[in-house]
Amino acid sequence: MSASKPTVLVTRRLPERVEARLTRDFDARLNAEDKLLGPDELIAAAEGATAILPCPTERFSAEVIARLPEPVKIVACYSVGVDHVDLPAAKARGLVITNTPDVLSDATAEIAMLVMLGAARRASEGEALVRSGAWDAFSPTFMLGTQLNGKRLGILGMGSIGRGVATRARGFGMEIHYHNRSRLDPALEAGATYHATLADLLAVSDVLSVNCPATPETNHLIDAAAIERLPQGAILVNTARGNIVETGALISALRSGRLRAAGLDVYENEPAIDPAFAELKNTFLMPHAGSATLETREAMGFRACDNLDAFFAGKDCPDRVV
Repeated sequence: MSASKPTVLVTRRLPERVEARLTRDFDARLNAEDKLLGPDELIAAAEGATAILPCPTERFSAEVIARLPEPVKIVACYSVGVDHVDLPAAKARGLVITNTPDVLSDATAEIAMLVMLGAARRASEGEALVRSGAWDAFSPTFMLGTQLNGKRLGILGMGSIGRGVATRARGFGMEIHYHNRSRLDPALEAGATYHATLADLLAVSDVLSVNCPATPETNHLIDAAAIERLPQGAILVNTARGNIVETGALISALRSGRLRAAGLDVYENEPAIDPAFAELKNTFLMPHAGSATLETREAMGFRACDNLDAFFAGKDCPDRVV
C-alpha cells in the first residue's frame, strides 16, 4: 500500500486510459479479471480502502453500507444513475456519493434512436432472416414496418438525454412532445410541445421514449393503465431503467398487438430478463449498452477521477449526489 496515495477500490475493469490515470494518481486496486463482486467480496476487497469506484453492477444496500470498512469515505459511481445506492443510508453514514452526469447523454440518445428504428423497421426479424438464409424473394408486403417521419414522439423526461433524443428525432421528421417535472425554458424546448401531465403526453405519443431517472416515484410508472392511454399500435422505447416499465404489462401489450413494437436497452432484473422478450418478434433488444462507446466510457471514468481528485484535495466534489 502506498503511504502517499489514497487507496481506491475499482470494482470492474475500466478502459485502459482510465485505469492508467487511476494507477498514476492513487493506490488503485484494479479488477483485471473483471469479476463481478458479490456483497461479501465487495466488503472484503474494500478493507483498507478510502474510496470505492463502483459500477451499477454493485449494489450498495443499507446492509452493505453498514458493513463497509470504516476508512471508506467516498463512493464515486461510474454511472449517472445512483439507484444502486441506498442514498439515505449513505447520508446517515456520512458517505460522499458522486456520479458521472452529462458525459453519456449523446451515446445514450444514439442508442435510443437505434432501438427506436430497430423496433419500427423490424430490424431483428430482418437480420435473422438474412443470417439464417431464409430470405429468398421480394414481395410488396414483405417485412412491412412503420416509418418515423411524421410520427409524434413523446419523451418522458426531458433532461440532457431526452433533449439529445429530441435533437436526433427531429432529423427523422418527428414531431416532439414531452412531459417533465417542470417545463423547460423555450430555448431548450426548441419547439417541442410540453404536456403538464403524463396522461396528456401518452395520448399523443405514437412513439414513447422513456428517459426519466429511476426513483421510487417512477417505479412502474408505465404500467398497464399507462399503456392503454397510448395510441393503438404505438411503439415503446426504454433506454432509462428497466423498472420504470412494468414488464408484465409490456409483454402483454406486445403479445396482443396493443403495442406495435418495443425497443429496449434496459430491463427489470437485468441481466436475468423475462425470457418472453426473446420469443417476441416485435422487440428490438440491446444489452444495456447505452453508454457503450469508448469515448463515453473513458469520459465517465475521467469524471469519476475528477470527483476523487476533488475529494482528496479537500474541495467540493463537482458531481456530489449525497
